[in-house]
Amino acid sequence: MPELPEVETTVRKISPGLLGKVITEIACDWPRMLRPGLRVARGQAIGRKVTGVRRRGKFAVIELGGEGAAIVIHLRMSGRLDVVPAGRGAGKHVHVRIGLRGGMELRFEDARKFGRVVVTTSAAELLRDVGVEPLSDEFVPSALANLIRGRARQLKPLLLDQSVVSGLGNIYTDESLHRARLHPLQRSDRLNDKEVVRLHAAIRETLAEGIASNGASIDWAYPGGSMQDRFRVYGRAGLPCGQCGSEIRRIVVGQRGTHFCPVCQRRGRS
Repeated sequence: MPELPEVETTVRKISPGLLGKVITEIACDWPRMLRPGLRVARGQAIGRKVTGVRRRGKFAVIELGGEGAAIVIHLRMSGRLDVVPAGRGAGKHVHVRIGLRGGMELRFEDARKFGRVVVTTSAAELLRDVGVEPLSDEFVPSALANLIRGRARQLKPLLLDQSVVSGLGNIYTDESLHRARLHPLQRSDRLNDKEVVRLHAAIRETLAEGIASNGASIDWAYPGGSMQDRFRVYGRAGLPCGQCGSEIRRIVVGQRGTHFCPVCQRRGRS
């Protein structure tokens, strides 16, 4: 599933083709993908100008002006967004098309059909439960400390919780924990001040590196990234740790494959 760096890369890619354009049409051939339904979505979006394109957590947000009106898109496992000429032939996995004045259109391609496109009158209300942005000014070590120490949970599942810190998924959580030298099963309420500072820095550095690399391309769903060439632990079970040479291990935490170095990331005071 695309995580914060992949969604940020996507938003930056489509933004120039969307800003200032007026929505002229919405078409969808997979009704469950579009909310609140084609007729209502058309009524809320057609005729509106795109005033902003941004990311919130793992969501792409296309702002339509007014009091919070927007098209909010979750790529899920295999979603892709592109702005292309309206007359170009569409592949069989293009399920939502958003026409733009001037002959272009935004296409949402999703082979697995898990993605969602939501036309809303209030993006803030729709995304009210999304956690703090890890690259924002408000995400400081003390804020992270308050978030994690108030919850007696294992670090890996806690960081995957989108209502706590937004945008982190399986890949960048594993990478951040290795950079911070913290075990994925470490109890969040038992981190000391130095460990919190390390985790805060690791999250921001890992995500920044992911964005600079245009995300990670580990299958056909998200092409064009190079972060996979810089992974420290994710997907490297059985290979040597680049820091200490120990063998990277894989365990299952909360039904998610989890990669770590048993030497660099000792369990600690759990």
